[in-house]
Amino acid sequence: MNKNAVLLVNLGTPDSPKVKDVRKYLFEFLNDNRVIDIPSLLRFLLVNFIIVLFRAPNSAKLYKKLWKDDGSPLLSYSISLKDKLQNTLGNDFDVYLAMRYQNPSLKDVLSKIKEKNYTRLIVLPLFPQYSSATTGSVNQKVMEIIKSWWVIPEVIFINEFYDDEGFISALVEVGKKYPLNKYDHILFSYHGLPNRQVDKSYTDGKSCKSCECENYYRPEFKYCYKASCYQTTRLLAKSLQIPEHKYTVCFQSRLDKEWLEPFSDEVLINLAKNGAKKVLVFSPAFVADCLETLIEIGYEYQKIFSQNGGETVHLVESLNDHPLWIEALKNIIQKAANK
Repeated sequence: MNKNAVLLVNLGTPDSPKVKDVRKYLFEFLNDNRVIDIPSLLRFLLVNFIIVLFRAPNSAKLYKKLWKDDGSPLLSYSISLKDKLQNTLGNDFDVYLAMRYQNPSLKDVLSKIKEKNYTRLIVLPLFPQYSSATTGSVNQKVMEIIKSWWVIPEVIFINEFYDDEGFISALVEVGKKYPLNKYDHILFSYHGLPNRQVDKSYTDGKSCKSCECENYYRPEFKYCYKASCYQTTRLLAKSLQIPEHKYTVCFQSRLDKEWLEPFSDEVLINLAKNGAKKVLVFSPAFVADCLETLIEIGYEYQKIFSQNGGETVHLVESLNDHPLWIEALKNIIQKAANK
């Protein structure tokens, strides 16, 4: 069989919003040493006896707000994306979908790929900006699984696409649905990371802060998560003609104060206290709507904004299965296959 297997991988979702399933998901997710990069014994005690124990019931309540008739939006949109991409790519590619945590599992999906004896495996983690906790974790897990195969095909890892022209164009098209001039301010909210994890991407002894990557971009910054977030924002703002004074790059979902700043919730509070009434929020780190977009931004941030004098927080939906996103992925994959 002279075919390419394309493996799309997203983060994952509990099998249901029940506490036991949420606990199972959090257990697998948070025990990943690329997600919580502290000594293994400390991580084991922290995750299993504190975080999962106390966080699962509260997280389950949030997942119940998120859940649709067809299940988790992240999974349903990802399945639709896979099917539509398959139709677009044609017979030279077989498209598969897996989740880094829970189902469909990487182990099960790679087992199916192994049976087909493909010439090439193209692995595409669905995270635009590289981080060790997302793309790095996916790539490591894939390598751990396939290293025991007797025949290992050519493997291509697509590590990031934060500045891909098609990806940016698709986001711009979605953003154009909103009257940008009607909003007092626009946020580009990205998932946060601990500062120490971002600093590890600099191998020359420097820290992210010393490189000022929020002010300008150089190609050697491409694996700095913060630098790639700011570069995605610059490209979007330019295409959407948003002046620099009218938008802010910020980071959500933090666990403590030693994470990337500014924090999205604090930015919103300050905007509200300074008289802003309507805010639009893009979430360019998420290609499918999920807990962090629909609930954290769409529900929790709306509540925070209102409590501090604001009126409306509008969430720009993720790319999900948008036709331009399908076309962008097709081009990204074909370019990788033809190198």
